[in-house]
Amino acid sequence: MKGKTVVAVLNQKGGSGKTTIATNLAHAFVLDGKSVLLVDSDPQGSARDWNEANLGEIVPVVGLDRETLPKDLQAVSSGYDWIIIDGAPQVAKLSAAAIKSADVVLIPVQPSPYDVWAAADVVDLVKARQVVTNGVPKAAFLVSRAIVNTKLGAEVIGALRDYDLPVFSSRTSQRVIYSESASEGKTVFVDSNGPAALEVLAIRDELKRFVGEE
Repeated sequence: MKGKTVVAVLNQKGGSGKTTIATNLAHAFVLDGKSVLLVDSDPQGSARDWNEANLGEIVPVVGLDRETLPKDLQAVSSGYDWIIIDGAPQVAKLSAAAIKSADVVLIPVQPSPYDVWAAADVVDLVKARQVVTNGVPKAAFLVSRAIVNTKLGAEVIGALRDYDLPVFSSRTSQRVIYSESASEGKTVFVDSNGPAALEVLAIRDELKRFVGEE
């Protein structure tokens, strides 16, 4: 895929790791030499708070937290290779606006039955959009906050596949560095060779393959 790619990180359930994934993924693309814009579509403004903490030194962040997101995004997105949207939880209209703007939707889900069930709402929104746009945006699940050194329950992965969307093989794990780095306005790339950084790079590279860049 050539040109600008818009990725929305969405799940209407709070605590799924959306902002963590969005900020770290945006930084991963910067490290890949790409021009990146991070869009905070959550009225709570967590990504904007993170950006303020690092004085805007990692990636430009804009707040677009209204239903006019698709039109507003067109006005500010020129010249960027990748645009990462940090989605809003529990606001269906804002999620729908992000889906309308996106080429790809990543749905982070923690490996528990409750999180799998909660993903149904955003999956329904994605599929409703795909029906009228010939399959756009593409969408996939991303397992978030998996417990290190444990295997994901086969029933959880099977339940995700019941939604008829692919599940990324890359994932994030429960590692202290995710929260510690975020609290300082940084990312896991403070330890560029650490396991968390390698997780994020794997997600970045799988995403590039998913959209056909590699």
